[in-house]
Amino acid sequence: MKKILMIATGGTIASKEGGDGLTPAMTGEELAANVPGIEEKCDLTVLQLMNIDSTNMRPRQWIMISDTILSHYDSYDGFVVLHGTDTMAYTAAALSYLIQDSRKPIVLTGSQKPMGDPYTDAKLNIYQSILYALDDKSCRVSIVFNGKAVIGTRARKQRTRSFDAFESMNFPPLAIIHDDRIIRHYTGVIPEPSDLKAYHHLDDRVFVLKLTPEVKANIFYLLKEDYDAIILETFGIGGIPEYDDSFQKAIFDWVDSGKTLAVTTQVPEEGCDLQVYQVGKKYSDYPGILQAGDMTTEAIVAKIMWVLGQTRDRGEIQTLFEKVINLDRQEDIH
Repeated sequence: MKKILMIATGGTIASKEGGDGLTPAMTGEELAANVPGIEEKCDLTVLQLMNIDSTNMRPRQWIMISDTILSHYDSYDGFVVLHGTDTMAYTAAALSYLIQDSRKPIVLTGSQKPMGDPYTDAKLNIYQSILYALDDKSCRVSIVFNGKAVIGTRARKQRTRSFDAFESMNFPPLAIIHDDRIIRHYTGVIPEPSDLKAYHHLDDRVFVLKLTPEVKANIFYLLKEDYDAIILETFGIGGIPEYDDSFQKAIFDWVDSGKTLAVTTQVPEEGCDLQVYQVGKKYSDYPGILQAGDMTTEAIVAKIMWVLGQTRDRGEIQTLFEKVINLDRQEDIH
C-alpha cells in the first residue's frame, strides 16, 4: 500500500464560523476523518503545518511547504496539500519552481465550502486528490479540484462560489476524474527520480502592475525602493500607452537601473506578443525586458521570485525565465 503525506495549511476547507466570518479551525486529522474510504486506499499520514486563511499565504510559507515535502520526500510515495482556494494557484506555481521534475506527485486541493457545510465539496476533492496522488502516471505539481487535474503552473481561480473554481489556462487539463477512474488528456514525459531539483530561496520583492487608462508612468519610479521586479499586465496582446514618451522613459529607466521587468497581458487567454503592434514593438527586443508569452500571472509572479532567488545576472535571469518548467509556457509563441 502506497504511503501518502497530507499536509494541512488551513483555508476554507478547514474553516468554521467564528462570529466574524469563516476562519480556519479544523485540523488536518479532523478533515481526513471526514472522508470515507481513504484509509482503504493508502497508508495516510497527516501533518498540520499551519492553519491560516490562504489570503495570508506568503512566499515564506511556500518555502515552508516545499521544505516540508523535501524533508519527507524519501518516506512517501506522494503528497497532498490542503490549501485555501484564493491563493492556491500561486502556491502551486511556487512549488513547481521550488521542487522541479518530481517523480512523486505533489497535489494541492481545497474546497469552496467548509468541511462542516452539509453541501460541501471538500470530501470529494480530498478523495480524488488522494486517488490522483496514488496513480503511477501522476508526477510533478498539480491541482485536483472538482474532478479535474490541472498543471500547477497553468491553474487560475476563475469563480468565487462555484465548485468548478479552477481552469487550466492556455493548456488542456491533465485529467478528468470520474468516481475512481482517472481519464488522462495529457501525459508528458515522466521524470526519473534522479531528475529531482530542489530550491530554497525566493525574492519576494515582486510587484504586479496592471495598466488602466490614464495610469501614470511615474509609478515605476515610486516602486524602485521597495521592489526588484515588476510584472506589467499590458492591454490586449501587448499594448503599452504612447500618448507621450513617459512610459518608454520609465520602463527603460527601470531595466537600465538593473531592475527586472516581465511583460504579460491582463487578458486571461492566449498570451502576449509585443511584436504585433507599434504600441508594444519598441519593447520587444530591449535588453532586460522579459516576455511571458502565454503564462499565467500567478506563474509569472512565482517564477520571477524563484529566478531572482537564484541569480542577479541579467543573462542568467533571461535564461531561467525562458526555460520551460512544469509546462508553464509554450516554447515559442511566434
